[in-house]
Amino acid sequence: MTTPVNTKEVRELIAQFFNTQMPFHNFIGLDVISYEKDTIELQIKMKPELVGNIVHGILHGGVTATMLDVAGGMMVFAQVLENMELVTHDTVMARLQNLGTIDLRIDYLRPGRGNVFTATATVIRAGNKVAVARMELHNENGDHIAFGTGTYMVG
Repeated sequence: MTTPVNTKEVRELIAQFFNTQMPFHNFIGLDVISYEKDTIELQIKMKPELVGNIVHGILHGGVTATMLDVAGGMMVFAQVLENMELVTHDTVMARLQNLGTIDLRIDYLRPGRGNVFTATATVIRAGNKVAVARMELHNENGDHIAFGTGTYMVG
């Protein structure tokens, strides 16, 4: 399709896809709360399957990394959409197929204690081929659990 589409509608479709079509996201209960051109908020609710340390009952580090990686990738893609000259179904799909994580660094600041965890992200740099994001994970009390830096292939 070569008909131009609205970037807000594209973000809504991507959020819906990530909420409903990604098996691992469904398993951990990942929910896209908001996805705008310059902000993203993802959440999960703690459940027994997500515990990484049974003695302390804390969130598994892999779930933390997943949330931060998804937030970073989605945020840099929102920036890609804003920078595209012509946003069509075909151009969006072509760019989305190229999206991938090149490098991911996670700093675990404190144990993942809590009932609800929220990941956010901001774009540090967005180029034509590579973009970098900074991500944070907090619990419902605002405790800063982890932060990450992700480098993503975007073109």
